[in-house]
Amino acid sequence: MSTVEEVEALAGQLSLIADELHQRIMKEIQQDRSKPPSATRQAALRALFDHELVLRQRANSLYADGASLVVRSLGQPQRHLAELTAKAAEKIRKIAVLKDLTGLVAGVLALAGAAATGQPAPIILALEKIKRQVEALDAHKASKTA
Repeated sequence: MSTVEEVEALAGQLSLIADELHQRIMKEIQQDRSKPPSATRQAALRALFDHELVLRQRANSLYADGASLVVRSLGQPQRHLAELTAKAAEKIRKIAVLKDLTGLVAGVLALAGAAATGQPAPIILALEKIKRQVEALDAHKASKTA
């Protein structure tokens, strides 16, 4: 995130993640319409809708404020950031368990908020959180197939 273009690229990735999240929420809503959703499931879906909205707002803010949010001392290549957010988007599309989806979305929201600060430390912490969540989801999936 050392140039305006890289900040805008992150904003684009966050927008894509919000799109994936929206598609996933709609898929969850349409799954079993023969019975009403439980209160817990309904609350989780509402929270995910709220997260989608926040992601879109933060992406838009990054677009608008890109020049002031350049972080030259991040110490991580933009490619790493792009790869990690792409993995998060893919996981959102494929996660089978709703609670796992909520955890990953929380990590992406943390990244979106951290990017808006323009400070390297919170961005690095948020990236580490997403990386751990993706790795945990991979490990969980691997243990189920083994």
